[in-house]
Amino acid sequence: MLRAVDEAWPQSLRVRCWAHKMRNILSKIPDEAQAEVKAFLEAVRDAPTPEAGRQAAEHVLDQFSVSYPAAMRSFSDDLDASLAHLELPLAHRKFVRTTTLMERSFEEERRRPKTLPRFFSERSGLKLAFAVLWRASQRRQRGRISSLERKQLALLRQRLGIAAPDPAPDHHALIPQEVTAS
Repeated sequence: MLRAVDEAWPQSLRVRCWAHKMRNILSKIPDEAQAEVKAFLEAVRDAPTPEAGRQAAEHVLDQFSVSYPAAMRSFSDDLDASLAHLELPLAHRKFVRTTTLMERSFEEERRRPKTLPRFFSERSGLKLAFAVLWRASQRRQRGRISSLERKQLALLRQRLGIAAPDPAPDHHALIPQEVTAS
């Protein structure tokens, strides 16, 4: 699957879910040491810049590799994807560093057919899937994007070699109003 994603979207950032990564790493550490290691991992996750995140990750690996080799192998596995969220503007990071919103949508997809035991047609099933995904996208769009964040995203697209999307004909309806200073 990773190879398919890399082939389909070679220039895009691939972000690992920090909630799953953290659980996986901490499951390999004794209970009495988990709080300490978790604090270090959170410092990596919440680093202000990609460079600071990489330095913090190196510090974690140096400090704990001898004591918890399996956990640190898990941590270092695909580290670039784990740090990719740090490339984004600060306000976007909390939304993309975890797959919770997507998983919640899948959970809703699994729950609905239990209350509606059958669909009358394939179209009715697709309508339900679309409605759940639409609601999830609406929750995500409540966030505001400032002009600074737009510029940061444009620079990131440029660095990755991704063309900026063409604005929609009525782009004001699709793009949240910019945050203005009061």
